Amino acid sequence: MNIKRVLLMGVAMVVGGFLLMQVAPYGRDHSNPPVINEPDWDSPETRALAERACFDCHSNETVWPWYSHVAPVSWLVQHDVDEGRQVLNFSAWGYGRNEGEEGEEMAEAVWEGEMPPAQFLLTHPEARLTEAEKQQLARGLAATGSSSGGGESGEQGDDD
Repeated sequence: MNIKRVLLMGVAMVVGGFLLMQVAPYGRDHSNPPVINEPDWDSPETRALAERACFDCHSNETVWPWYSHVAPVSWLVQHDVDEGRQVLNFSAWGYGRNEGEEGEEMAEAVWEGEMPPAQFLLTHPEARLTEAEKQQLARGLAATGSSSGGGESGEQGDDD
């Protein structure tokens, strides 16, 4: 076999494999479940910063970019959203965790630069926060997490 034929077969196999990956169902369910309950945000600014930097993975209000429809990237995006919603979901606030502790954990993750993660910032430059915005978001998340109940969806916490 000559080298051109080997290269052509290699390219055909790569393209065929890529096309075959598109058939896999995982990563195609780009649904956003309904918002059940949001926290009582300490301010509209905190919610706006969280929406900008956190909501794509940590809420049921994910904006699915075009590349989230193309495997294997779609698999990574779906995994990140599934994991993010499981760890913290602003759209299902108060279902399963102590919000006071959660607020401190959220603030710490922002302060330490763990959130939003670097790979997310590569494809979402709008989520990049200035130092002042990081401070404001961390303080706001800590304050929001220490409050009780829900706010934005109209559902209230149990104050009994």
